[in-house]
Amino acid sequence: MLSATISANPLKLDVRSHTKCILICFVATISTFQYGLDYALVGGFLSMPGFLKVYGYYDAKLGTWNIDPTVQQLISSLMTIGTLIGSVLVGPFSSNFGRKAGLWAASLLNFIATAIMLGTTNLGSLYFARLLLGVSVGWFLTFSQLYVHEVAPAHLRGVTFAVYQCQLSIGSIVGATVDYGTHNIDSRRAYQIPLAIFFVAPFIQSIALFFFPDSPRWLVVQGREAEAEAALRRLRNSNIDETELRAEFNEIKQSTREQVDQNKKALFLEMWRGTNLRRTLLSIAVVCFHSANGSSWVNIYTTYYLQIAKVSNPFGFSILITSLGFIGAIVSSVFVRYIDRRAIVITGASMCGLAQLAQAISWTVSPGSAATGQVVVAFIGLFVFFYTAYAPFAWLLGGEYPNSALRGYSFGIATALNFLGNFLGTLTAPYFINPASLGWGPQYGYIWFASNFVVVVFAYLFLPETRDRTLEEIHEMFENRVPARKFKTYICVGVESYAAAAGKEPVQHEEVVVNERAASSGGDSGKG
Repeated sequence: MLSATISANPLKLDVRSHTKCILICFVATISTFQYGLDYALVGGFLSMPGFLKVYGYYDAKLGTWNIDPTVQQLISSLMTIGTLIGSVLVGPFSSNFGRKAGLWAASLLNFIATAIMLGTTNLGSLYFARLLLGVSVGWFLTFSQLYVHEVAPAHLRGVTFAVYQCQLSIGSIVGATVDYGTHNIDSRRAYQIPLAIFFVAPFIQSIALFFFPDSPRWLVVQGREAEAEAALRRLRNSNIDETELRAEFNEIKQSTREQVDQNKKALFLEMWRGTNLRRTLLSIAVVCFHSANGSSWVNIYTTYYLQIAKVSNPFGFSILITSLGFIGAIVSSVFVRYIDRRAIVITGASMCGLAQLAQAISWTVSPGSAATGQVVVAFIGLFVFFYTAYAPFAWLLGGEYPNSALRGYSFGIATALNFLGNFLGTLTAPYFINPASLGWGPQYGYIWFASNFVVVVFAYLFLPETRDRTLEEIHEMFENRVPARKFKTYICVGVESYAAAAGKEPVQHEEVVVNERAASSGGDSGKG
């Protein structure tokens, strides 16, 4: 887990030499702030009198404002349906227009949706705006990740994805904090003030993108190799060794040419054929870990859930829990360069499952007591901490597995299916936790404990390890049908030859590994 990895990465394996690219990746992922912001804001809206007086009703039996479960479901789930629709469109859009254009389009949709939500008091208009905002958020998430996958140096992709999660967590903290500051306002301004924040991050990113290059790998796929080399130079520090840069570009160019030549037919069909099938299924599976661990309902219903669990000051505790998520993201950014991705995912999913189980058991033993409320807060906090610590690396693996010619399609479909899972989670959660329906409350965690157990078993058996590997190395290993357990020690002689051809000496490995080919590797099995 902590052993040295084998890599054909020709670049200097430090951080200081790549500060420019890290900064670019930071700005490229700033719009993921929107996703965390939306989850936190809308979860708070569902407990705001100012919002409930417009879209809810006064429940005389409970003596407080409440919201119809169907309206609650649609407000939450329509955004998720939008992200699903947007993610499905990522493949064809990105193939033709690139990653930057996708982020600009997402910003435009965000501005329109936010303006509608600020101005309307009609449920139908609100539903439409939520759907449109979902398409925007889906594009922000997917296009920013595609961009970072393809521009970050191999040994720093994990760090840049930890930054991505930090941006998302900051959005959640800001949303929860602003909700806390406005939730007692007895008018529409209680939710209009928080909604206005949706304009900020996309505006900043839209301006900054004019100064950044497009993905070199996408440009090579388009046959624009001279532009791709110029883009790579803009992404790397000006003092980079010329031999290193030419070696990296030659790896990208030669490997991507091969990948394009192998996938010349309808790309949506190619992703289900030959070695691409394994890559697509793995990408879908690992990305869907997010919806399978119960994060969707925890994120969006935190404040409401704490309220029905009879926790005092649910808005305040919601901020505390969201802050724990931010801490988890920071902690993961520290160790991701030294610990294997598989180990992080397995540990994180295990702890998430146990946290769900603990709060369910506590509520079963003593429902509604003050002590149980404290247990619920503690274990939701632990769940969020471990989820944000491993979540970015599930996204990371999901984008590393597909090849460069198909990445937009494969990752887009994987993201769409994950949001379908999120939709089902947010759609059904009110039936389980709302007192007007089943009223399970924290006992809902039993279901998600079982789901997390399945995630852990799958990750252990089938996920290949990709830490510090270039995207071109990952492609070579899948093409050679390397079993999952042997990815970590496999030497990619093909990719190394590309670097050597550009004048870079072959990589010096710390351990000798036999280059096992398909004939002796056990075929296309995912197991080691």
